[in-house]
Amino acid sequence: MADKRISIYDTTLRDGAQGEGVHFSAKDKLFYMQKMIEAGIDYVEAGWPGANPKDDEFYRTMSSWADSAENQDWRLRTRVVAFGSTCRVGESPEKSDSLNGLIASGANTLTIFGKTWKLHVETVLRTSPQENLRIIRESVEYLVKAGKEVFFDAEHYFDGWQDDPAFALSCLEAAMLGGAKGLVLCDTNGGTYTREITNGVQIVRQELSPAILGIHTHNDGGLAVVNTLAAVEAGVDQIQGTWNGFGERCGNANLSTLIPWLQLKLGYQLLEPEVLHNISYLSRYVAELANYPFDEKQPFVGRSAFAHKAGMHVDAVMKNNRTFEHIDPASVGNERRVLISDQSGKANLCLKMRRFKPEIEKDDPLVELAMERIKNAENEGFQYETAEGSLDLLLLEILGKYEQPFTLEDYHVWSDPLRGELDSVAVVKVQVGDKQVHIAAEGDGPVHALDQALRSTLGAFFPAIEESELTDYKVRVLDGSRGTGSVVRVVVETKHGVNTWGTIGVSSNIIKASAKALLDALYLVILSSQGKA
Repeated sequence: MADKRISIYDTTLRDGAQGEGVHFSAKDKLFYMQKMIEAGIDYVEAGWPGANPKDDEFYRTMSSWADSAENQDWRLRTRVVAFGSTCRVGESPEKSDSLNGLIASGANTLTIFGKTWKLHVETVLRTSPQENLRIIRESVEYLVKAGKEVFFDAEHYFDGWQDDPAFALSCLEAAMLGGAKGLVLCDTNGGTYTREITNGVQIVRQELSPAILGIHTHNDGGLAVVNTLAAVEAGVDQIQGTWNGFGERCGNANLSTLIPWLQLKLGYQLLEPEVLHNISYLSRYVAELANYPFDEKQPFVGRSAFAHKAGMHVDAVMKNNRTFEHIDPASVGNERRVLISDQSGKANLCLKMRRFKPEIEKDDPLVELAMERIKNAENEGFQYETAEGSLDLLLLEILGKYEQPFTLEDYHVWSDPLRGELDSVAVVKVQVGDKQVHIAAEGDGPVHALDQALRSTLGAFFPAIEESELTDYKVRVLDGSRGTGSVVRVVVETKHGVNTWGTIGVSSNIIKASAKALLDALYLVILSSQGKA
C-alpha cells in the first residue's frame, strides 16, 4: 500500500460545466465552493475570468468573501483556481487580455493551457514550433512574476508525445523554465490507451521531475478513470477530474469513482475519513446543484452500487457481505439495497420483511404469500425495483401492520384547454376517521390538479403532507399495441425530510394509475411521520 498523498484538482465548475446539460449560476458556484472547502478539496477550478459575466461575478464575490476576517483560514485547505490560455501568437504577455484577466481575478493559483501537439500548433495556431514555445514560457513567467502559483495544462500531451516526443517534452520544459509549479498532462481527446498513459507519465517524471505532476483525462474511450489510476501508479501526484464525470462530450475522469478507488483500494491519502464516508452525499449534492439527473449506476455512490436482486446473491450477502460487495457500503456513505421482483428469492423478501417483523424466517407462510402477491402484481405490470415505497405498503399489509390513514371515496378530474395555464380541475371526496371532506383544486394538467386536491384535503389532518413534495413523475407505456388504450405504469418520487421513496400505479387509465401512485406516496408520508414505516 502506498503512503503518498495525492492532491485533488476539481474542475467541475469549469470543464464539467462544459458538458451538455450541465449549468451552474454564479450563486451555485459560491454554494459549491463552500461545500468543497468543507470537504477539504485541494484545488477547485471555478471558471475562466473574462469568458462570461457569470465567471467574472463569481471571482469578484469570491475575492470579497475570502478577504473577510472570518474566512482567512480557508486558503489553507482549498485554493480557488482561475483558468485561461497563454497569450496569443505574436502577442506579448503584458498585452494579453486573457493573462491580465487571470491576474485581476484575485485567485492566487492560476492554470493556463498551451499546445503540445504539432498538429495543433501548425493547423490551429498556424505558427512555428519556436513561437509556441515562446508563448508558453513567457505566459507562465508573466504570471509567476505577478506572484501567482501557476499550473500548465499540456493540452493533447499524449497525442503530441506519440506524434513527436521531443517537441511535446520541449513544451513542458518551456513551462518549467517560465516557473510553472506544476505540469498537468492532458488526454484531451480521451482516446489514449492505458499503456501509453503510463509511458507518457514515466518519461516526464524521469526527464523533467516537476514539483507537481498532474493528470487530466477525458472519457471518450471509456478509460478516464483507469487511465488516471494508471497515471498515479506511474508517478503523478495530482489528479484532475469532475464530480459524477461531468464534462465535454463523454465527460471527464469521475472523482466520485477515483477518490474511493485511490483511498480505499490503493491506500493513497486524499480526504479525511469522515469526508470519504460522506462522498455519496457530496456526489448527489453536485448533481442537484447542477440540476442534472444523477446516475444511480455510478460505482461506489449510486443507489444501484450495492443493490442485490438475485436470491442467491442476497442469501450469500446476508451470511457474509464480502461475497458480493467489494467494499462496505457505509465506507462511502452508501447502503445495501435488496431489490424485490419476480426473479427474487425468499432471502431477498425475508430481509425486506425483517424491517417490520425482525423475527420472521424464510419458511414463514407470510413470506410465501408475499412472493405470490409480488409475482402476480409484476405480471400485471407493477415493478417494485423503483417503487420500494409501494412495496413497503404491500409488505406491511401482508404482515397485518398497515391500516390506511384515510380513504379516497371518490374523485373526478377534467380538463379544459381554454382555461389557460391551470387548465384542469380535480374534485376529491376523502374519509378521515368519522369526517368526510370534499375539495376542488386547479392544476397544470389533470395529475397536478389531483395531487393539489389531495394535499389540500389532507393537509389539515396530517401536517406532514405539507412538508413533503413530489420530486419526479414518470409514465411508461407497457404495451403500445392497444394504442391510446394501452396499459401504463406511473412511478412518482416523493421527498419528505431526508427520506425519498418511489410509489407505483398501473392501469389502462393514466389518471387511475397516477392516483394509485399518489395515494401510496401520501400514505407513506403519514406513516413515516408517525414512525410506522
